[in-house]
Amino acid sequence: MPVKPNQTPTDTTNDMEEILSNEDVQSIKKKSVAGALSYFFKTAILQLLGLTTAFILSAFLDPEDFGIYGYVTQIIGLLIFFSDVGLAASLVQKKDEPSITDYRTAFTVQQILSWVIVFIVFILTRTGVIQDKIGIDGVWIMFALAFSFPLASLKTISSIKLERELKFSLLIVPQIIEQLLFDGILIYLAWRGVGVVAYAWAITARSVIGTAVMLSIKPWSVGINFNKNSLKQLLGYGVKFQLNDFLARIKDQLFFLFLGQTLPLNQFGYIQWSKNWSMYPYNLTVQNVMAITFPTFSRLQHRKDLLKKAIEKSIFFISLLIFPILVAMSVLIKPLTQVIVHYAKWQPAVLSFVLFALSVGWAAISTPLVNTLNAIGQINKSLKLMIIWTLLTWVITPITLYFFGFNGVAIAAIIISFSSIMSVYYVNKFVKVDVWQQIWRQLFGAVGMSLVGLLLFDFASQSITRFLFTGVAMGIVYSILVFMVGHDKLIAEIKSLRS
Repeated sequence: MPVKPNQTPTDTTNDMEEILSNEDVQSIKKKSVAGALSYFFKTAILQLLGLTTAFILSAFLDPEDFGIYGYVTQIIGLLIFFSDVGLAASLVQKKDEPSITDYRTAFTVQQILSWVIVFIVFILTRTGVIQDKIGIDGVWIMFALAFSFPLASLKTISSIKLERELKFSLLIVPQIIEQLLFDGILIYLAWRGVGVVAYAWAITARSVIGTAVMLSIKPWSVGINFNKNSLKQLLGYGVKFQLNDFLARIKDQLFFLFLGQTLPLNQFGYIQWSKNWSMYPYNLTVQNVMAITFPTFSRLQHRKDLLKKAIEKSIFFISLLIFPILVAMSVLIKPLTQVIVHYAKWQPAVLSFVLFALSVGWAAISTPLVNTLNAIGQINKSLKLMIIWTLLTWVITPITLYFFGFNGVAIAAIIISFSSIMSVYYVNKFVKVDVWQQIWRQLFGAVGMSLVGLLLFDFASQSITRFLFTGVAMGIVYSILVFMVGHDKLIAEIKSLRS
């Protein structure tokens, strides 16, 4: 039976633990590790494509264009909350296999909500307030994003089925095709001088093709159904999960929407650009791992010994990858704006970028832990954390914004990030996880490579060749230092995955 939101792993019976046999454990481990490696490398390609696209668009588009797109995505980001009400997460987290009635009920609700979103967007664009801010190009982007919701609900059930089967390698195929199509159209149209409306064409093509590909990979018996008992059961977990998501959107999308409405578009563009760029390492590492660990942790929620190992491994490998990337980006962002002429316009955003990137380091640790609370049914605890982070964002950021201008948003982000230590406290109430033992080697290596980068800072600012040399040197120093102090740990973790 599904785990109730207030149920801990220790509440389960011995019979429940016996259900997860050794064969089940080995199967879960094999699928998770194989899926994680496949999913990571394929998604690494996506992030590389996304980063390349952002690199190119930063040359062709102006800060105001980034401001328009950022403003629109914050509005749509808020509306996403109403497109699911937590049903997808509930279907993934559910212990027993959902019935066709469960799937069709979830699909029916999602379809209704998605068309409501289309209607809301239509009303918003008719008010004139939003159009005055973003212009007709921004309106077309909003409509493209809005109509992507009904299409997305068609492929959601297919995606849920693949997640429950731990077939992560198949999940990434539609995403790769979508990303290639989206980036290709976006770059071509931006190069041809179409401007920010290029996003509307790219979004539409991505939505149609992505849906068709997902349904071809994992077809399901699409149908309309509305079963009250099924919906009630799914909402038991889903509502709290969605409330958590709603608070996250108040903390992020709503606040950024407020910023977009009050700040000049160029300043908001600086914030959006620096925030988006700083998130690429997070998307490459944390987001990829979280896509796999949520269904995996859910399957292991009755075995604390195995869950502890899985959590610690995820933190170890995430920090091993993300720390050097964040440090390299933070040190080299200023030289990048100096050696590439078209990037000089982004120099006012350098400080914000560095602070956002450093705050992501904390998120890389706290996100797997919050994900753990959700996976084991402790949604109340993660909800408390999200309430705290939402309040801190709305209290601290206006103060720093007042004193430091648009850079105050990133200053607040780095201050608030230290509160992530609370996620360690909450998780340790249920599973004793030694976080420090998983990250200190990576921190040591990151500090060492940052010192090398700062010593070569002026050298890296002189040419592309010297810039690239500095980046390679920093990477080599990090690898040497981590290997020196963590050789045994690194070998043991890799062997554990292979065993």
